[in-house]
Amino acid sequence: MTTDPSAPPPPPILNAADALAELVAGNKRFVSSRPEHGHSVSSAAAASSGQQPHAVVVGCIDSRVPLEAIFDQTFGSICVVRSGGHVVDRAVLGSVGFAVAKLGVPLIMVLGHKRCGAVQSTLDALRTDDRPPGDIGYLVDQIAPAVASVGLGDPDVAEKAMRTHVTRTVARMREIEGVADAVASGRVDVVGAAYDLDTGWVDLLP
Repeated sequence: MTTDPSAPPPPPILNAADALAELVAGNKRFVSSRPEHGHSVSSAAAASSGQQPHAVVVGCIDSRVPLEAIFDQTFGSICVVRSGGHVVDRAVLGSVGFAVAKLGVPLIMVLGHKRCGAVQSTLDALRTDDRPPGDIGYLVDQIAPAVASVGLGDPDVAEKAMRTHVTRTVARMREIEGVADAVASGRVDVVGAAYDLDTGWVDLLP
């Protein structure tokens, strides 16, 4: 089922709890093969005059994790920021800060996923003491502290490091200029989550 593009838009979501509930509900629709939102040009046109997104989702570039699809969100619903292993740089920080300050999103979500190639590359680099050159090495450097906190000897190091890296990124999101005050006032919340490539479920992290 898809939404009727001629129908009036739903009221805007203005708080983090409702935004998170919508993402969770959308993920349930996605997993159960009952999405509401089709990506049609009519839906795009209906949202073209303005936007009031209810979340900014920071995720990985992995082609198996299309964020609008796994949360069953339509045009104008969420802002998406993607980088390898959801690694943070100034562009990512500025993009999230813009979504909070200028677009008024009440929710920031950091989403990792199972079998992340950036995490695996970091594991390989640390095990062989062979850091990739150039900017790929930057990704490894940013993920390495999460791996170190788990330990290379842990049999589940890839999964645990991914989740630890999400938690560390959530903490960094809370420090963005403008976001920290919004979190302190209760206007914005920041959450971490992990996506299961095999089942499609998004698991909220504590």
